[in-house]
Amino acid sequence: MNETAKSGVNPVNEIKFGVNMSGRTGTTSTVVKDAESLSIAIDNNIEEWKPMDQGGWSRRLMTAKSLSVSMGGKRNYGDPGNDYVAGLAFKNGQDCNSIFTITFPNLDKLIFDCVINAKTLGGDSTGIDALEWEALSDGKPEYIEYTGA
Repeated sequence: MNETAKSGVNPVNEIKFGVNMSGRTGTTSTVVKDAESLSIAIDNNIEEWKPMDQGGWSRRLMTAKSLSVSMGGKRNYGDPGNDYVAGLAFKNGQDCNSIFTITFPNLDKLIFDCVINAKTLGGDSTGIDALEWEALSDGKPEYIEYTGA
């Protein structure tokens, strides 16, 4: 299926995402159905020092980064992606490793090795079963700008 790159302002629901259900092997990206929110945070580490030659003014250098993608949604039993993420709630170690892929409306892609942290299941007695989780980067991500080719 050929997708068309979009420009301008677009709704968040046009961001495509998926997890690799084979851990860190392969390139298949499976959507986790019934996700309602996606929030990408870039965590920065900035070293700061105050050298005497700057008259009390601070110097700074960005020395590290990490990504956190927080996902909120509903638990959909039987959906392969949803079942995969929910099943990681009770696992540890390398069993929680995956690859996360995001395709933005302009068709740029962000791909990174991650640790999936399933955080919330359940909810209120009259509500719908929740599934909240995050994909935390493990190493340097790959950002691929769409060139139209």
